[in-house]
Formats: sequence, C-alpha cells, structure tokens
Amino acid sequence: MKGKYLFKGFSGLILSTALLLSCQEKNTENDRDSEIDRKVSALLKEMTLEEKVAELTQDAPPNDRLGIPMMRYSECLHGLWLPGATVYPQAIALGSTWDPESIRQMTTAIAKEARAANLTHCYSPNLDVISGDARYGRVEESYGEDPYLVSRMGVAFIEGLQGVGEEQFDENHILATAKHFVAYPENRRGINGGFSDISERRLYEIFLPPFEAAVKEAGVGSIMPGHQDLNGVPCHMNGWLLQDLLRDDWGFDGFIVSDNNDVSRLNLMHFIAKNRTEAAVMGLQSGVDMDLVIGKDPANSAYIMDVLKDTLTSNPDLVRHVDESVSRILKMKYKLGLFDQENSDELREVVSSPESQELALDIAKKAVVLLKNEDDLLPLDVQKIKSIAVIGPNAHEEVPEGSRYSLMGGYSGIPPYYTSVLEGIQAKVGDKVKINYAEGASLKSDSKAGFPEAIAAAKKSDVVVLVIGGSTATCGEGLDRSELDLYGVQNELVEAIHKTGKPVVAVLINGRPLTINYVAENIPSIIESWYLGMRSGDALAEVLFGDYNPGGKLTVTFPRSVGHLPSTYLERPDFVGSGKGLYRFTDKSPLFPFGFGLSYTTFNYSNLRIVKNNINADESTTVEVDVTNTGARAGDEVVQMYIRDDFASVGRYNKMLKGFERVPLEPGETKTVRFELNAENLSLYNQKMEKVVEPGDFTISVGGSSLTDDLNEVKLTVL
Repeated sequence: MKGKYLFKGFSGLILSTALLLSCQEKNTENDRDSEIDRKVSALLKEMTLEEKVAELTQDAPPNDRLGIPMMRYSECLHGLWLPGATVYPQAIALGSTWDPESIRQMTTAIAKEARAANLTHCYSPNLDVISGDARYGRVEESYGEDPYLVSRMGVAFIEGLQGVGEEQFDENHILATAKHFVAYPENRRGINGGFSDISERRLYEIFLPPFEAAVKEAGVGSIMPGHQDLNGVPCHMNGWLLQDLLRDDWGFDGFIVSDNNDVSRLNLMHFIAKNRTEAAVMGLQSGVDMDLVIGKDPANSAYIMDVLKDTLTSNPDLVRHVDESVSRILKMKYKLGLFDQENSDELREVVSSPESQELALDIAKKAVVLLKNEDDLLPLDVQKIKSIAVIGPNAHEEVPEGSRYSLMGGYSGIPPYYTSVLEGIQAKVGDKVKINYAEGASLKSDSKAGFPEAIAAAKKSDVVVLVIGGSTATCGEGLDRSELDLYGVQNELVEAIHKTGKPVVAVLINGRPLTINYVAENIPSIIESWYLGMRSGDALAEVLFGDYNPGGKLTVTFPRSVGHLPSTYLERPDFVGSGKGLYRFTDKSPLFPFGFGLSYTTFNYSNLRIVKNNINADESTTVEVDVTNTGARAGDEVVQMYIRDDFASVGRYNKMLKGFERVPLEPGETKTVRFELNAENLSLYNQKMEKVVEPGDFTISVGGSSLTDDLNEVKLTVL
C-alpha cells in the first residue's frame, strides 16, 4: 500500500510541476502581451491621423519620426516567391504526402530563409477546401478536398512558419496568413472569384474547420478574406464573418489583411460601395485592418490619404476603427521584434541552402502518387534496359536566367536551379543506358510536327517515359477551364506512342485532376507527380528506378468527365440500388478516388478493433488496426480512418476522414496504428446547428483509400 501511495504521490508531484511550469509559461506570455499592449497604447497616442492611415497598407514605410518599422512580406505557398529561394512541391503535392511533419519542417526552413532576407510576413497557407470542381485553376494551391486533411496540413504549416510556445514569432519565425476566408473554391462554373452561395451547414461542415483549427490550434496571426461574396455579402465587408465568428466566437486576436485590391473591389467589382471612400469605410468598419494593394497607382488603393482623410476628419467616430486596426498591426510588429531590428525596410538576397534543397527532394519523393502499375513495369531495372525514350512537353524545361519555370506551379520563386525529368534520368543512369529524347509536341500547340521524331525515339528504345500534363500556362490563378482533357495534342501524342507497342510509363506533371481516360485505360504505368518543386527530376528518377518506393495518396478525386463535376468522395446517400442514382450510359465512379495510391510493395490490414465499443458522449476510446508489409520492399502506407454516423437527426456524408497516419514498414513488418475516437470527430451539427454528439451507432472504417473495397469496418455505440 505504501508503494501505491508513494507512486501516486510521485505522479501528483510530476503533474503539479508540469502544471506549475505551464502556468509560469502562460504568465510569462501574458506579461509579455501586457507589456506590448502598453507600448502600443502609448505609441498610438503619439501618432498623427496621417501616420495611422499609413499603417493600414501592407507597403507602409518606416516611420522615422516615431521609429515605427516596416513589415516586409512575400508569398510562401511552397517557398518564398522571390529569386534565389528554395522551391518545394506545390500545395496539392504537399497534400499528397499525407505527412504534416514534412510540412512543418518545410515552413520552418522557409521562415529561416525569410528572416535572412528580412521578410517577416507571408501570405500563406491556402486553407481552401476544393469542393470537387477541377475546372477551377487554383486547385493546385490547396491541400485537397477534405476539411480534416486541410486542417492538419494547415496547422502544421502555420506552426512551422510562426513557431510555437516561446519560439513563436522569434528571430527564426515569421507571420503566417490563412486564406481565403472563406468558401472561396465553392464558386459557380469553376470561375476564380465567382460568388459562393451555400448553406450554413455546408459552410460549417466543409469550409470553416481548417480556419477554425488555424486560429484555435495554431494561433495564426493573420487572416485574408476571399475575393468573392458569400451568400450575397462580399467577404471584405462581412461583419458576421470577420467580427462575430472570427473574433468573437473563435477568439482571433491577429489582424485581417485584404486580398489583392479587394477593398476597392467593394466598389469596382461588387458594386455595393458607390465610390472608393465608401468602400474604404465599409472595409474598415467590418474589420479589415490592412489593405494589400498590388501596384503603385493610387487609384488601386482604398486607404490612401486623399480618400480617407476628409472622411475621418468629418466623422471622428470612424477613427476608433482606425485605432483598433493600427493597434493590431503594431502589436504584431512588436511580437515579431521589428522595433528592435535595424533596417527593417531592407530586402536582402534570398539564399537557398543545400540543406533546404535536400529537404525539398525528400518531400518531393513523399508526394509522388503511383496510380497504375500493370505487370510491375515499375520500377525500371537499369540492368535490363539498354535504352529509354524520354518524350513529352513536360520532360524538360529551360528558361532564361532570372525567369520563372512553368513546371513548378503558381506562386513559385526562382530557385538557383531546377532539375527536369530528362535531367534527373540522365543523372541517375549515367552512361549505363542510352537516352533518346524528343519533345513530341509543345504543351500549348496544336502542331503534330514533332510526332515522327517522338515515335522514332520510342521505337528504338526498350521503354518510354512519357511526361505530360499541364503547366502555369494551363493551370493556376485565373486559368480556369471548361474541360479537363490533356491540353493541346497531348492525348494524340499518347495514342501515337502507345501504338508503337513499347512499354510506356506516363508521368503527369500538372496542377489539377485531369480526365485522362485513354491514359488510364491503355498505359500500363501512371505516376501523378503534380508539381514537385526544384528537385522534380531527381525525385522522379529515384521513384522510376526504385531507389524510392512511392507512398503518396491522392487528396482530390479524378473525374471521368466534366459532366461528373463536382467530383468528391464527400457524398451523401442517394438512389443507388434503385437504379436511379446513376448516370445513364456512363460510369458514375471516379477514375481515381480520394486517398488512392499504389506502392511497389503490398500491405495487409488485420485485427481492426475498438478498445471500448460502448462509450458515453463525453468519453473517448481508441480504434486500432494492424498493418503489415506483405511484399519484398520497404514502403510507406497511408492509413486512413473514416467515420459515419449511421442514423442521425440530419443528413450525413457516407464517410468523412477523421484520422490518418503515414506509416513506414520494412518487408514483413507489422505495426499497430491507433486513432482516438472522441467528441470532436464523432460530433455533428444538429438541426439547430448545435455541435453535438448524438447517441447511436457509428461505422468506423480504416484502410488504404476512401473506396469501400479498400476499407475494413467496425462498429461503435455512443450511449
């Protein structure tokens, strides 16, 4: 008995010590915030109206009179948007890693690169959930179509960029901006900036969760609203969204920065404000603190002095909104340590380190998704191949010095170098294998003049690596499409090469799901790489020749045609089984589903169980599954957990992702993977839009993709 009490006492001592340290850390943080608040309050009293208004633009220069520093900014979606930066895989590829820790490592490195260049504010991450419409050009900027996945990636991104605990906003970290708040991809016709007209339920279930996690879990310091109007109210003047929900309900205490010129667009695009002055006042009153203005033409800015000065002078009540916004901005400048930094306005050269470039390669390999591999064509065996044809518009790219590459995705910086697929293969095989290269066709051209050369290269080779897809010329912001087929004459090129009878590996480099029906049906091996960043060719060469076993999984559904849009795994029950819930004369199923990806090895799931099958609504339990590598190669499996509330008071999705883990396994190795089941992932919004856990049965599904055939099921009962 003494031993038990001694143990309990020791545990209590540890717990008490931990609580004490936590309280001390919290008190230190509160003291620091209080001191900053005092400094901001004192500084605000010294500022003139002109100086305050100047702080409301992202290009606010240093205030020499009061020593107020500048806060320099950049995009950093997958690396800084500047020359010399490390360029990592595009966001859609980052999602395909299903590995938040890699994202955290990436943004930790980006933050250090930014600080070295004297940058302290980045307009990332993009937390938009893609709602199943791949016509939308900015699919590539998202992590995927699932709110839980986007939440996990977003939190990791922010924590790496901003730091956590005492490291937050220190000399090695910078300010993140979660965007585009909110439901930006849910637009009509797949058009960028189109209005969003959606239900309250869909807003809360699909689009808000990543932003809520960014605020409540990661403590994001800045939020950027979307260009569009949400249910008739532009996001940049939506007081319910920016004040009631974001600040009052969620407790957001950072500042809100507009998207590009969007305060002015309350007048110029939405036609709600009658002029720029009205637009400026609407944005200010709704809670927009800082105006991001691209271009130096004063006509672009809603906050320039000649617009606001007279209005603020004649209506002093508006000045309190200015003071609130300026206070938030100044507080962040203090948190970032800019008041203690000399030459805050100086932009230094961005330098990509060898360590960052290796990290870019590691993440690129994790992002590769193997979609098809008939007869184990991959990996290629250098000992058995004498010649390889490398063909396609995306096989190689050279650009003038200082120019941006088109095969790294939107918002890419200019890296010190870029490795194409051709260069990666050449470096991998050296003089052991002859390389026959032919472009075949230009991405945006309808000319087939290069076909004969490509066909000849294929015929004299043992195997063909056919590199196709898209680029920043066919996908990205403002590059929305009405169809999703391979652009130009690429499909004809695929057919011509297939007809040579040579084994073909299709490598897709692109930013959105494409309707690659011919490729899927006829080409034996298919790799989806998305945009893999500056080390693209190196990563793909390691996958092609088996030095790395691909383990990435899709985070967006591949439709069979534009007529299948929106195409997403997040479906609710319909008429399936009655003969009515189908498309006539075409297959309703996706070409490739969410969560799907193959490997050079195989995995087996067994012994799925729940530790406690019956729980109360306020309790938690654990679901466990054994995963075994049943093949001959080491590999990673992305284990996915989906939940369905079997009978609820409101309509529910057939399944929703609520847990995942990327698990490395040696041949023959078995690991037990565990996921918690709790009030958060078992909850729903009831008919009153209250977030509750309803009593009843739940189906817990665990497996290697969202397909029912790839999942094992077990039941949980909430009492």
